[in-house]
Amino acid sequence: MTPGPDPIDITVPALRAEGHGAVSERYTAELWVHGNTAYTTTWGSRTLNGVQALGNAIKIWNVSGITPVLIDSVIVTGISTLGDIQATSDGRYLVVSTEPTGSLLIYDIQNPVAPSLVIRYTSPSIGNGVHTAHVETVAGRRYAFLSVDARATRSRLVIIDITTPASPVEVFSQEIGNPVIHDVFVRDGILMAALWNDGMTIFDIGGGGKGGSPSNPVSIGNVRTVGGKTHNIHWFHDPVTGSKRYAFVGEEGPGGVGGSSVGDLHVVDVSDMSNPREVAFLSIVGAGAHNFSADEQSGILYAAFYNGGVRAINARGDLSACTASQKSPDGRCDLIKMNRMIGQALLDVGRSVFAWGVQFTGGRLYASDMINGLWRISPAAAP
Repeated sequence: MTPGPDPIDITVPALRAEGHGAVSERYTAELWVHGNTAYTTTWGSRTLNGVQALGNAIKIWNVSGITPVLIDSVIVTGISTLGDIQATSDGRYLVVSTEPTGSLLIYDIQNPVAPSLVIRYTSPSIGNGVHTAHVETVAGRRYAFLSVDARATRSRLVIIDITTPASPVEVFSQEIGNPVIHDVFVRDGILMAALWNDGMTIFDIGGGGKGGSPSNPVSIGNVRTVGGKTHNIHWFHDPVTGSKRYAFVGEEGPGGVGGSSVGDLHVVDVSDMSNPREVAFLSIVGAGAHNFSADEQSGILYAAFYNGGVRAINARGDLSACTASQKSPDGRCDLIKMNRMIGQALLDVGRSVFAWGVQFTGGRLYASDMINGLWRISPAAAP
């Protein structure tokens, strides 16, 4: 695909790339950092110097210093692509999803640099391939929320109780999405599902007052964001102001690895969950949104924008209040015209980038780059 317009905005401060851990033989995908150890997954197949490598490697990194140092790789057999990767909040287990043979891998990481497989769980409900997996605790029990690929049947949301990792229990399975469910975000007993052209649906699973639970999600409300292709979500909680008003929704359009991408970032007001509404957006010409992370204490959302690098957005305050000149014709506020974009990264490193994921943790900012590996980036200053 022909690359789009240059996504660099010279008016936005650059966030310095502090360190780089190179991966050239595979495409780097998801990222999770726990303490001084980082884990990255790999995606698809990549050919370098005539040698093809599948996306079946979990890369293990020491990130105690500025430069990520690759320690080891875990090769997963029988698959060609790894999906999400996430450590549990206590740091004891690592959860990974696989495609096209769908399974959920759970590793013991008491020794963070030597994962030990506890179980490779599969069932008829997830056999099509697990595209994304999100781990969260609800009412004292730990669950994995899986977005399962569509094949002969529709895509499916599957919820698995992994409180006892060696004995997962499937508690919910339902066809959902148009044409797919891509991802979910879970917080405070609320599940927000990215349902592509069906938009974002909000479910009570224990915190919404509708009698829902992980085994019986109850729909509260839905919004179809402009442009469809609802891909991922971050429900922003501001610990300074106490606001829980906004969910940030990523739209993923067509693109080509290392070349171009499209898709806006959408801001949805969820203060009334029965009637969520889109109030603002951020559009990068020539680049598309992918995954998010946040420094909520500082009021900053970080977004990976593929060939547009990583962008930092001031997420604090009223994002629905803007002047007439800052509005789009349909009445939504334009975050760029509101000067809400406060930093950009990886656009000055002397090479093409394709930022897949981003994670802010422990005062550090990391990004996974499909074509280059793992970066450590200087975080944005609080606005």
